[in-house]
Amino acid sequence: GVPLLQAAGKKKSLNLLQLTEAELEEQFVRGDGPGGQATNKTNNCVVLKHIPSGIVVKCHQTRSAEQNRKLAREILQEKADLFYKGEASDVFKEKKASEKKKQEKKRRAKENLERKRHLKEMQQLDEK
Repeated sequence: GVPLLQAAGKKKSLNLLQLTEAELEEQFVRGDGPGGQATNKTNNCVVLKHIPSGIVVKCHQTRSAEQNRKLAREILQEKADLFYKGEASDVFKEKKASEKKKQEKKRRAKENLERKRHLKEMQQLDEK
């Protein structure tokens, strides 16, 4: 199975749990990772905590604090949805469906490879 909180991504689900600003605690901190002076001197990394569940999201995907705030809220909403609804969550179902699709694609590719290998062997036998 998929660990529940790891299933949250950047998918657009309509039936997500709604969060209120009163339940959120927001901080701006310095980001980490590459970027040199741009990341070392600016507090544009958003740390968002959902107080009732204790879920914490850290978002530093862009250089804009406003965009990071928006993205952090989206990610937190998905994680909170997973936390409360579990496997009944749309996010979980979407992740499960995409995993199944990926496995099916992998299986088909393997079958095609086997077919090509078999065809090559037959051609080599015909040449002899």
